[in-house]
Amino acid sequence: MKKLSSTILKIAVFFIGWIMLPGRIDIPSSQPAIWRFFAEMIPLVALLLFTVVFYLIEKKSVSIPIKENIGKGTLTGIVTGALWIGAASSILLISKQLEITGKNEVSLLWLWILSAFLNVIMQELLVRGYIYQLLKKQYNIPAAVIVTTAIFTLLHGGAFEAGIIPVINVVTMSLFATAIYESEKTILAPIMAHAIWNIIGALILGGVSLADDYPSVLNMTASANKLLSDGAYKIEASIVVTILNLTLLGIFYLRCRSRITR
Repeated sequence: MKKLSSTILKIAVFFIGWIMLPGRIDIPSSQPAIWRFFAEMIPLVALLLFTVVFYLIEKKSVSIPIKENIGKGTLTGIVTGALWIGAASSILLISKQLEITGKNEVSLLWLWILSAFLNVIMQELLVRGYIYQLLKKQYNIPAAVIVTTAIFTLLHGGAFEAGIIPVINVVTMSLFATAIYESEKTILAPIMAHAIWNIIGALILGGVSLADDYPSVLNMTASANKLLSDGAYKIEASIVVTILNLTLLGIFYLRCRSRITR
């Protein structure tokens, strides 16, 4: 009971502290791209600060795998992310469930891309960083997976408004990201896969949802098919993504089990 209380208290202080600290900082810029960059940078810096502090509190016993398999893990994440968004968008475009209907001029696109990348780093460190490693150390991988998947799903609360398939896609995406994390033994693998999905899917194709102010190079419209695209929610509302998520989850789960066996 004492271990459970201590673990819950640590997670609560870590999570609540991270939420409260950035909220006290105002961003003065009126330029949307610059404002968004700092809106993503400040929570990330706060999260890094809390991660280091709790790492020291735990006497360096709860560490996040970053340096391990850095090259291979990064490459695996990039390739997986490209195949993931590439397969989903290609299937939906070829089947006419999605259509490219226009193009936009996006000022400072590189800065929007950098901001989206920072957002992904923040999400992955929050979900699969200190909290995940603490639960894994104190209990086991299933406990860490359950709690962090719940946190990841709550971070994407807009999915609940979209319907059951988007929620399932968020859950299975988190499970797949954890599987690639455990398989490659570096948090860089899920960071890169997640980043490729968001940057290509949202900023280029306009078929994945980020914060409302993020622009997209292309305009994408979707059919009203509830299973395949569901109008406004596009790629994320498709059962095609569900199948891809489960497939990738299975591949990296088996890969992880194979490594454990060896």
